[in-house]
Amino acid sequence: MTPPIIFGITGASGAPYAVRLLQQLTAAKRAVSLIVSSHGLRLLQIEMEISTVEELRIAVGAKGWDTYVKTYANEDRGAPPASGSALSAGMVICPCSMGTLSAISVGASRSLIERAADVALKERRKLVLVPRETPLSAIHLQNMLRVSRAGAVVLPAAPAFYHKPATIDDMVDFIVARVLDQLGVENKLGKRWDGTKAK
Repeated sequence: MTPPIIFGITGASGAPYAVRLLQQLTAAKRAVSLIVSSHGLRLLQIEMEISTVEELRIAVGAKGWDTYVKTYANEDRGAPPASGSALSAGMVICPCSMGTLSAISVGASRSLIERAADVALKERRKLVLVPRETPLSAIHLQNMLRVSRAGAVVLPAAPAFYHKPATIDDMVDFIVARVLDQLGVENKLGKRWDGTKAK
């Protein structure tokens, strides 16, 4: 089996992105090492009424979850994602809080999510950060520039409208498709731009 994609969920707004991305990764039969911070779980409850990891499993789809998802506690900095010797197919943090992005930018590694991101950078593996914050302060921008220079992909949760989204799901899928592209996971979430007007 292909090495797992490490997936962190933190406390920035954007829970629907996280759930949809997990659904798509399991549908694509990709192994996932999932880490949900305490603030990430609180976010899931506020935005999607998902109060536990078990409820997240049901929302994603129990069959795919049981086959492809392995969970780790964010407090466990001895878990496999904390070591460069444990292979991975990259990492995504979706959504990524500004606190998490800040910690990654200075290599703080206070939690498993932060340490796994540090490992992705040092091992030159793909690291995709999906922040959702507005407006952005100079500190936010400096931190984004720092992680980008270190090798991360900063992919803000900023949906487009050229594809004429009709639902919130369409807008969520637009961002999830961009994340999947960065992770090298094939997807057919929406029509790709080909220079013609969407119908």
